[in-house]
Amino acid sequence: MDREPLAIAMGLLRTLSGSMELLVGLLILYWGKVETGLRLNAYLALVGPLVLLLVTALGAIGLIGKGASAGKLLLILVGVGLILYATR
Repeated sequence: MDREPLAIAMGLLRTLSGSMELLVGLLILYWGKVETGLRLNAYLALVGPLVLLLVTALGAIGLIGKGASAGKLLLILVGVGLILYATR
């Protein structure tokens, strides 16, 4: 199976993000303090949207390289924008 470099980058970013989530969950359990948990959760809240934007950008670049229509790319960008707007 031939893997595309952008797909590998997307997967690695998501794996890194998931590993950070798991690590923070374990740290919250280890320290067992609500204040610390909220602080760590706030850091993850900053990382999550950034990872979403980076992975989406990589995917969009890949689609552009394959000749995807402007309409499809616009729908993807609008979808991401709506997700970010709805979660703020």
